[in-house]
Amino acid sequence: MKQKEIITSSELATLWMTYQEKTMFLRMVEYFHAVNEDKKEQNFYESHLNRLSKEIKKIEAILQAEGAVVPNGFSEQDVNKQAPPLFQPTFALQIMRILAEIGMGLHAIHLARSYRKDIIRLFQELSATTQHCYEECTELLIEKGALSCPPQVSMPEQVDMVVNTQYLKGTNIFGNKRVLNTVEISFLYQSIESNSIGQQLITGFAQVTKDPELKKFFTQGKELSKKIITKLSKKLMDDDIQIPLAWVGSPTVSTIAPFSDKLMLYCISLFCSFGLGSNAIGTTFSLRKDLPSTLIPLITNIYDYGVQGAELMAKKGYTEEPPGMENRKNIINKK
Repeated sequence: MKQKEIITSSELATLWMTYQEKTMFLRMVEYFHAVNEDKKEQNFYESHLNRLSKEIKKIEAILQAEGAVVPNGFSEQDVNKQAPPLFQPTFALQIMRILAEIGMGLHAIHLARSYRKDIIRLFQELSATTQHCYEECTELLIEKGALSCPPQVSMPEQVDMVVNTQYLKGTNIFGNKRVLNTVEISFLYQSIESNSIGQQLITGFAQVTKDPELKKFFTQGKELSKKIITKLSKKLMDDDIQIPLAWVGSPTVSTIAPFSDKLMLYCISLFCSFGLGSNAIGTTFSLRKDLPSTLIPLITNIYDYGVQGAELMAKKGYTEEPPGMENRKNIINKK
């Protein structure tokens, strides 16, 4: 008989991380479904509730088959489906779209760390489901006129080559600052869009939490998002490039929390990780020297804010410890 493949530490880590993310996503979808009155959007949420529930059960089944404890993740105690709407329906879709975008990136990373066929297949299925969610959110938002698309550009008619280092310095042959290229614009635009949504999301969290420390933390995050939007928008406007103008939505006046403090802190930590990754990639692919000099300090700000959030999670007892390796010294010295 073929010996059963043992799950690796990397695979256990990816399953554990995915369980945290998916159970959080499930709780948020449950709430958005409960407070939404639009039939088409209700069908969308209901569809993804069913898919998320099945995905979570698959992860639980793999862990249980390996004799591993199932993480706590986020349970029904982390959502209040009776709470009034905290966000307008269109903005709830914006949140779903960003979370799907984060999920797509995470699944790609986790797939690359998988070796067993069933786990590879799991992340392929998760990727397909998340891509479908992203596509549906995008279509619904475009239908409602609530999604600003990046600016159009004239199509290139020939291939141009970089012939000297002036291009990398961010200048043209006359020594003037060159216009941003489409690669650079795409990263700037995406960062402005995600921070615009993050700013409103964290504003909503700030107005419903009863914890003074979290209220202060969320308010700081709101100001950081505004700072990022202002600095990156200036880079686009300096080159007469349109910035995201579509109204993304805002919180309602509700002060009743639909989510636990634990869930809200974890959600913001995901946004911080997403911001760190996307800005780091944007820095790598930017060929105009003034862009990294703008992005790197912002990356530092995001990192510091993320660390502050992690410390709050630990202080409040919200952090679930990931599975650890065996401590061989303790085993050897055990009497």
